[in-house]
Amino acid sequence: MANGRNGTIYVGVTSNLTRRAWEHREGSSDGFTKRYGCKLLVWFEAADTMEAAILREKQLKAGSRAKKITLIEAMNPKWHDLYEQIAHG
Repeated sequence: MANGRNGTIYVGVTSNLTRRAWEHREGSSDGFTKRYGCKLLVWFEAADTMEAAILREKQLKAGSRAKKITLIEAMNPKWHDLYEQIAHG
């Protein structure tokens, strides 16, 4: 999630991306994304298991901001909100 192109970036893990992205967009729970206005789903990645997803989340969070931006721009160079793509597939 991000608040705009090259803005604040949030990395998280969920078992239901559509629901969780909607919650971030609506600001339905207090926390980082609400505080910083991270409402745009600009990148996502699927994992085969929750264990693998959590491991990948830790890897991404430990990585640099530049690496996160590279991942986003490889998939979504204009930082479009991908929510509609996953919600209405």
